[in-house]
Amino acid sequence: MSYLNYQVATVPTGWRKILYLNWPLVLLQIAVACTGFLMLYSVGGGDIDRWAEPQMERFAAGLVLSIGLAFVPIWVWRTIAIPGYLVCLVLLVIVELVGHVGMGAQRWIDLGPIKLQPSELTKISLVILLAAYYDWLDLERRSRLLWVILPVVLVMIPTVLVLKQPDLGTALMLVMGGGLVMFAAGVSLWYFGAVIAMGVGAVWTVLASRGTDWQLLHDYQFRRIDTFLDPASDPLGAGYNIAQAQIALGSGGWSGRGFMQGTQSRLNFLPEKHTDFIFTTLAEEFGFVGATSLLVLYALIVGFCLYSALTNRDRFASLMTVGIAGTFFLYFGINMGMVMGLLPVVGVPLPMVSYGGTQMIILLMGFGIVQSAHVHRPRS
Repeated sequence: MSYLNYQVATVPTGWRKILYLNWPLVLLQIAVACTGFLMLYSVGGGDIDRWAEPQMERFAAGLVLSIGLAFVPIWVWRTIAIPGYLVCLVLLVIVELVGHVGMGAQRWIDLGPIKLQPSELTKISLVILLAAYYDWLDLERRSRLLWVILPVVLVMIPTVLVLKQPDLGTALMLVMGGGLVMFAAGVSLWYFGAVIAMGVGAVWTVLASRGTDWQLLHDYQFRRIDTFLDPASDPLGAGYNIAQAQIALGSGGWSGRGFMQGTQSRLNFLPEKHTDFIFTTLAEEFGFVGATSLLVLYALIVGFCLYSALTNRDRFASLMTVGIAGTFFLYFGINMGMVMGLLPVVGVPLPMVSYGGTQMIILLMGFGIVQSAHVHRPRS
């Protein structure tokens, strides 16, 4: 036994768990969150009370919760996988029945001091359930049709409920997050090819339904598709958001206009400048260097999670870590692609940077579960 391992081995169990935490991951999360505080202070016009301070308080609470969850034994997450999933389904049904309506969508449960968005919690619970399923399933059965249908059904039930809110962005993330866990579990690539083919057929069907009695998307969602294909077709209407975002991205240049000097956000041209489109403010004020730096921080977070998963000999913990890391990747990948015009606008926030309560807390809870898998992984 090396001297360092001996020193760790002699530390009491509670303190040893603190040493086993993935501290680089914690520091990277703090760095990303501080970037968010800085940008919220900027878009708030130098008013820290408006958005930055509440975000700091939420992050502090979420980080404490995240570290607390790191000490939860990994078997607990296996045990609550099914109950947690069922609770999320019940919450999604409650949203459908008596949910709070905001910005034309019914996505929240009003709990007084806070508004809970169950679809965010569902992203994590679905990953845990699928990880537990493939940990239980024999390896030789993972690609047999019967055993592939069940996880697909588990993914599609909450996806349909979320689509009814309507929340296309979260629905897509549920499907892709579930697919990532199935891919990591070793499900045959033929199934993914079939899903891609079905997806192409579904897209055609959705587009063909426009203007019919069986129209599958809302009119505003079709307008988002039109805007994605041709933003200049309606620059003062449906294409306004993307047009202003691209102006902000382009005007930042290499090093940006300077902190709190972005004209698009300061003059309120940018829509949802403190939530979905906050990345454009960062790019305008700090340019290509600032935008790339944030992307590097995100990539490092994903990298540390994947390294932890690859070095973890517990299959459940490894799959769960991959699923949560993949969900995090989808957050920032979809958001950045959306504001740059590479993807349709679907309302996905920039993780730990965009202003928001439920998304921030639940994402940090997810990282707490990743830390739990890292702390309690087999070391003998």
